[in-house]
Amino acid sequence: MNLVIVESPAKAKTINKYLGSDYEVLASYGHVRDLPSKDGSVKPDDDFSMEWEIDPKASKRMGELAEAAKRADRVILATDPDREGEAISWHVLDILTKKRALKDTEVQRVTFNAITKSAVLEAMAAPRQLDMELVEAYLARRALDYLVGFTLSPVLWRKLPGARSAGRVQSVALRIVVDRELEIERFRAQEYWSVEADLVADSPPFTTRLVKHQGKRIQRLDIPSQAVAFAARDAIQSGEFTITSVEKKPTKRSPAPPFTTSTLQQEASRKLGFDAQRTMRAAQKLYEGVDETGGLITYMRTDGVQTTPEGIAQAREVIAERFGAPFVPETPRYYKSKAKNAQEAHEAIRPTNIARHPDSLRLESDLQRLYELIWKRMVASQMESARMDRTTVEIESSDGQTGLRATGQVVTFDGFLAVYEEGRDERQKGAAEDEEDSSTRLPTLKEGARAKVEAVRTDQHFTEPPPRYSEATLVKKLEELGIGRPSTYASILTTLRDRQYVRMDKSRFIPEDTGRLVTAFLEQFFGQWVEYDFTAALETQLDEVSAGDLDWKVLLRDFWKQLKPATDTVIARQGVIDELDEAIGPFLFQPKDDGTDPRQCPVCGTGRLHLKASFKMKSSFIGCSNYPECRYTRGFGGGAVEAETGTDRELGVDPATGQPVHLKIGRFGPYVETAAPDEEKPRRSSLPKGWSAASLTLDQALRLLALPREVGIHPEDGKPITAGLGRYGPFVLHAGTYANVADIDEVFEVGLNRAVVLLAEKRAGKFAGRGAAAAPLKDLGAHPETGEPVHVMAGRFGPYVKSGKVNATLPRGTVPEDLTMEAALPLLAAKALASPGKKAAAKKAPAKKPAAKKAAPKATAAKKAPAKTKAAAKAKPAAD
Repeated sequence: MNLVIVESPAKAKTINKYLGSDYEVLASYGHVRDLPSKDGSVKPDDDFSMEWEIDPKASKRMGELAEAAKRADRVILATDPDREGEAISWHVLDILTKKRALKDTEVQRVTFNAITKSAVLEAMAAPRQLDMELVEAYLARRALDYLVGFTLSPVLWRKLPGARSAGRVQSVALRIVVDRELEIERFRAQEYWSVEADLVADSPPFTTRLVKHQGKRIQRLDIPSQAVAFAARDAIQSGEFTITSVEKKPTKRSPAPPFTTSTLQQEASRKLGFDAQRTMRAAQKLYEGVDETGGLITYMRTDGVQTTPEGIAQAREVIAERFGAPFVPETPRYYKSKAKNAQEAHEAIRPTNIARHPDSLRLESDLQRLYELIWKRMVASQMESARMDRTTVEIESSDGQTGLRATGQVVTFDGFLAVYEEGRDERQKGAAEDEEDSSTRLPTLKEGARAKVEAVRTDQHFTEPPPRYSEATLVKKLEELGIGRPSTYASILTTLRDRQYVRMDKSRFIPEDTGRLVTAFLEQFFGQWVEYDFTAALETQLDEVSAGDLDWKVLLRDFWKQLKPATDTVIARQGVIDELDEAIGPFLFQPKDDGTDPRQCPVCGTGRLHLKASFKMKSSFIGCSNYPECRYTRGFGGGAVEAETGTDRELGVDPATGQPVHLKIGRFGPYVETAAPDEEKPRRSSLPKGWSAASLTLDQALRLLALPREVGIHPEDGKPITAGLGRYGPFVLHAGTYANVADIDEVFEVGLNRAVVLLAEKRAGKFAGRGAAAAPLKDLGAHPETGEPVHVMAGRFGPYVKSGKVNATLPRGTVPEDLTMEAALPLLAAKALASPGKKAAAKKAPAKKPAAKKAAPKATAAKKAPAKTKAAAKAKPAAD
């Protein structure tokens, strides 16, 4: 018997169909062990030996694999064909060896880039040994991430309140986001004007733009004011113009290469609105296969753009069949990656069977849309170039002082554009807008023809700052710099959000104050480790390890010799906050236009502003040196973040009562207050999130103080519905049921119909009644051993899977709707084994009534469980 070990049960199920009865295919369920989350798991003093720990959830599975290995004549490790896949095989082999499950059993390693019958059978026919150079590259990467995380993170905890972790790649990605924010804050908009004219020359009207004024060539920013624009307009209106040249030039556009991991993430973000994690979840399912047809795409973790000859030939056949021979180029297209440090180890992401058109499949929405994107990109990559005629028409005044230009473009052959056009990010769009519009189709024009001006337009514009990074553009930047690996980008971006170093606004990364401070701290005291070139060079060295050109222990020794002394120096250093205050002062306190001291407190006028840190409040901020007499504080955002006044002030008088309305700064933040003569206590309201104390108006304060307001009477029971602002944000309330509303503005405007709908939706999501069960999020079917139904449920502390009386919490990051029966069973089994007393009590319960009295100790134990979990889940440094 042959035992085949893969990572996932879905992959095992698919492969099992391709192999005969002589094969047993089992899954390890991903990584089976890791470095414990504690200091000392990597030992630099013991030549970087590592202490590995088997995942508690994997212990039972490894026991099953060991029993199967003892029965097998041959063990075949068939995990994914990359560094991580090689590492999983190495871990499994090492554990099986220590369990003495192999003895004289032959062990082989096979890899395949697609889960299809032909690919699997070809791999089985060409086994190899474990690639230890790839394993050593994994060990080096894992050790580096661990050493950075567990060395720098404790320094952050000691020196910076609110900082949670540092990571080898995570910190560099954060720096990229922060650097872009600094660019935006330093940006000063520049005014410029455009001048366009509509002309006719024995033709329909066509649009031109000014390119020459007073005999000088005009660039985009060369018309700085309305006066200059109007002078150019007058010159055009009074001039006589002739077409001096009409130039037609044929051009071509070539298709983009098929997807790599990073370009797939970028394009799925642009065109489908998927974040990196959502993209990779869908791609994983497409790779593993969703039915008996097997895997639908090739391996989705790759930075190679090349395609196998078979794939290219199949694409050309599909193009000829669907679009015709003119769309098939004379010779196949071959691509080479331009990304820094690209390994080109595997082919690009493509459909395993390109003849399988997206319309022929019936998949989940995400899978269908992603497969269609991959199919179109692959087919387009082997299609003929698009051909177009670009026309440029030059027009000049009779005195030669004024020049106009018209451009147009006509697609003469669609080529690959008939299938697919690559998306563009914000910077590309901005660059395109700066150029003349070439998509307009021009009328037939003749050189030497007289042109008459019909209309002239002048428009004011302002230059714009560079855009904040989206997931797509940040992934692209990381890849361009050669930082990290495409397979890690999704987890890196998630970590930045989880650590609250950044927030997302309109799908763009904005650094939080803590993220800014962490970046400033690392740049000041650990500058080398957040340098782009240094991190990229480290990736190059890791690639050298995987190629066998560099010893992984030498890499670790050289790295540790630099990091350890730098860390010890910073730990011993006193006054770190004061040093940071001086180092980043030019950023925190930018020069004022009037030349006054940028550190002067705007409230008291005598104090100076400094960087402050509060370990009690776990935060850092800018505050006045005259504290506590002056309580002025603000964030780090410079011009982009509005200063929050730190003193009480009167906003005006309430016209209804004649009483003053005050803004006050309390222990928990700013609030407004007023008192009416007939009220014992003053009315108060905290400022909602997003409202600035510095710019608060009397009208806004009165609207807040008028809350809660009555929306109307509920049509079903005649009870009132009110809208207000509470601890958890804006809400509508009826008969004890609170329903959140989108934002504070809706509280002031929400009508009766909208409120009734919100309340109905909230009640529909609650339990049907006391003691009644909530509807499951997903029904997985019957448990194969007990016959009990297995449901995925929404719980107070997160989603969980339930079967009978066993409830198992889903691992962090698991999407409830994506959970399968294969993934649920180990969770339930581990939970049942972890609670033997509870299981025994459940069996005894039907036997006799007194068993019900024994529920009290059981309930107590259940209450203690979360405390134990919470204690175990301490802050964990990020591993990139």
